[in-house]
Amino acid sequence: QLPGVESGGGLVQPGGSLRLSCAASGLTTSSYGIGWFRQAPGKEREGVSCISTRGSTTAYADSVQGRFTISRDNAKNTVYLQMNSLKPEDTATYYCAPVLPGALAAGYCRRMGDGWGQGTQVTVSS
Repeated sequence: QLPGVESGGGLVQPGGSLRLSCAASGLTTSSYGIGWFRQAPGKEREGVSCISTRGSTTAYADSVQGRFTISRDNAKNTVYLQMNSLKPEDTATYYCAPVLPGALAAGYCRRMGDGWGQGTQVTVSS
């Protein structure tokens, strides 16, 4: 139920790539689907992508479809977000957290619980 610990953000030019990591504690003993969310200044937090407990099901926001790829390594208790072809509108603070399994099954990402971690900043600018 606790949020993950995010890393991997940074400053990148449009068209560049970043790989975010989410350390999900206890994943091997109490597994959850995990989602990536982002929040830009003045905007609401939005779901970006999420992945099921075993990684068999994934979902993506329309805005990142075809550019971002989510994956997980349960042995390392880590979920990744590979971000390619980055655009200025991807600039935001990115967070990871458990997601509701029913929402994931329906194709969207909704946070399970109400807590958020520190996040990692992604800035896409020339």
